Amino acid sequence: MEEKRKHKRLDLDVSVELERLNQDGVTTLKYIHVEVTDISRSGLGFKSSQELAIGTYYDTKIQIWTKEVINVVIEIVRADKEEDGYKYGCVFIGMMDTDALKIDIYQIFKDV
Repeated sequence: MEEKRKHKRLDLDVSVELERLNQDGVTTLKYIHVEVTDISRSGLGFKSSQELAIGTYYDTKIQIWTKEVINVVIEIVRADKEEDGYKYGCVFIGMMDTDALKIDIYQIFKDV
């Protein structure tokens, strides 16, 4: 099967906090902690016990392996119900190039 993704998925030990944004860009929920399943330059996969709607946006703080925090907005584009919760796929909206480069660098070292 041909790979449709633009960027390779990476398995990382990272932590993520999500805060829901409404249409005016105002945060409307307290932080939600999730379990990251994979990350790439263009998006993120994670599991959560909370149901999140496709097409919603979240202000996201991602603490990466270097302990730095990347702030980015994500959009939920896929949701699958599982036995113990939900599995989500999302895309990064407006990630800074320097932050995307950090993910690229990790991929280079992981592939060596």
